[in-house]
Amino acid sequence: MPNGAGSSSPAGWPDDPPRIGVLAEQGGFASHLEHVASVGAIGSEVRGPESLDSLDGLIIPGGESTTISKAIRRDGLDQAVVSFARSGRPVLGTCAGMILLARDHLGLVDISVRRNAFGRQLASFEQALQIPALAPKGAFPGIFIRAPWVEEAGVGVEVLATLEEHPVAVRQGRVIALSFHPELSGDDRIHGSFARQCAEVRDSGDG
Repeated sequence: MPNGAGSSSPAGWPDDPPRIGVLAEQGGFASHLEHVASVGAIGSEVRGPESLDSLDGLIIPGGESTTISKAIRRDGLDQAVVSFARSGRPVLGTCAGMILLARDHLGLVDISVRRNAFGRQLASFEQALQIPALAPKGAFPGIFIRAPWVEEAGVGVEVLATLEEHPVAVRQGRVIALSFHPELSGDDRIHGSFARQCAEVRDSGDG
């Protein structure tokens, strides 16, 4: 179970923790669910539109973006995810999730991306990243596996971190896209930050 120096389990959630779904069509959803649990939130697998109804937030994991894209269209999840995000509830996409959130797919973040920008599987690497908006108090261990980067971002997109002068973490409204895999690290700060946002939006009634 992840925790370590980056543990960020919030206080006061046991009675009403946020409910965060992880798209479970393909890819690394199990590791995301472990991190969701480690920060005290309630995680669940999302396999159909009805799974989104009771959620406060959604994570789109890494994996094979073409396979995930075909699966969500087959299961009627593509438009359901768009509606979920447009309702104001937070969404986090990692690696393939960044690709799916971009202009060419779900269009929830105004970015274009380059697939496998840092190289293929054998070129996987870990790089310390400064992402104070999501992971304060030190560098975050970014794990890059066949990772994309952002080629171009619209004016409404906030760049949260860069690597080799390319954005690798961006945010537009309540949608966050990361080119790396936070779920493969032992650091749960990003999941903790996302869970806090989900709880805040839920409690404000603005999502």
